[in-house]
Amino acid sequence: MIEELMPIFMFATICLLLLIGYPVAITLASTALLFAGIGTLNDTFDSAFLQAFPNRLYGIMRNDTLIAVPLFVFMGVMLEKAKIAENLLETMAQLFGNIRGGLGISVAIVGMLLAASTGIVGATVVTMGLLSLPTLMKQKYDPRISTGIICASGTLGQIIPPSIVLVLLGEVISSAYQQAQLDMGNFTPKTISVGDLFVGALIPGLLLVCLYILYLIFISMIKPQMMPLPDNTSADNNAINYRLILKALFPPLFLILAVLGSILAGLATPTEAASVGAVGATVLAMTNKTLSFSQLKEVIQNTTQVTSMVFLILIGASIFSLVFRGFSGDEMIQDFLSDLPGGKMGAVFIVMMVMFLLGFILDFIEITFVIVPIVGPVLLGMGIDPVWLGIMIAINLQTSFLTPPFGFSLFYLRGVAPESISTKQIYQGVMPFIAIQIFMLILLAYWPSLATWLPSIVYG
Repeated sequence: MIEELMPIFMFATICLLLLIGYPVAITLASTALLFAGIGTLNDTFDSAFLQAFPNRLYGIMRNDTLIAVPLFVFMGVMLEKAKIAENLLETMAQLFGNIRGGLGISVAIVGMLLAASTGIVGATVVTMGLLSLPTLMKQKYDPRISTGIICASGTLGQIIPPSIVLVLLGEVISSAYQQAQLDMGNFTPKTISVGDLFVGALIPGLLLVCLYILYLIFISMIKPQMMPLPDNTSADNNAINYRLILKALFPPLFLILAVLGSILAGLATPTEAASVGAVGATVLAMTNKTLSFSQLKEVIQNTTQVTSMVFLILIGASIFSLVFRGFSGDEMIQDFLSDLPGGKMGAVFIVMMVMFLLGFILDFIEITFVIVPIVGPVLLGMGIDPVWLGIMIAINLQTSFLTPPFGFSLFYLRGVAPESISTKQIYQGVMPFIAIQIFMLILLAYWPSLATWLPSIVYG
């Protein structure tokens, strides 16, 4: 009986250690090796499973797709130095600031453009909080609206490509899809790429931005006191300088076209497009005269730190998955999901609920590397579309970033928000946007073609 419960004990131990505060990568690897040692002594674990680890490690080192991770991180950090966000916020405020709710709409649009340019949630939320929150407070916007739209638009980097989440998720989903087909006896399995997820995420991501904006317009109509008009509406301030608008919009649009356009046109793989984006961000920083040698050194150091963290977690998760399978944890998950009422949609619902709850205590990287390899082959073996499943997981993880009390986006904003804004107001502000996220998940569940139609057109 204890042997059958070993996978559950493993997972519970990892969650406990992470809550205490131990590093993720070390927790995953050390817990797995500890249980492997106990199982070997009790003859309940075959140590031959660990012999596959060198091959997995070599596979990680040889994986061309994962090279996109440091390149996209470099691009995002470099754009911070280029002051793209600052210029965009000033320009969008000029364009929409003289209408009720215009500043909130500006934040949503800038969040979308930053997401499509950087793909890094933490950097986007912090940057938006530092730049736009003082302006929103000065215009007497309700703190709940201000903090809510900043947190929500900052998490768009989870779903709008080029997203690091989609890069990592695409690699894991691809492996799970091939394993599911091999388990079903298909020895010439079809493949899925990161590009498929990039294309599949475009319509849901843009639709999500539209829902944010519609919500802001609705609130401005029924509760105008929450988003008052600007105090100064003179003719000089109402004049729109389209030259400055084009100058501010060109850099992010240029990068979006260079990265996503090359993928959609079939001219480059995601990794090649990431290199184009990294070079493009560097050129923009140099053009804006915001890049010094010390800043370049800082960009490289930050990129190295983030990349090292991601790959160390990936290595720890590889050890965990091997030991988990050694204790027949994958079979236990398969039996559990297969016996659920409601068939494959019932299984998807349970998995989404579990991921949503785990998002309170785990980062998207841990969920992607630990949970998806376990449940992915089972769900995909039921005939679920891999692109649709990947986008559902990405939006779900994005929702967990917003959910109190442990949402990472809330922590990011709390760290830069003034003391006059309470944590309670931040929590209240994100609630409507969480409802919008859940509504988006329901739409995607009801109309899977929102995620699958565009990839079928682009890639046939």
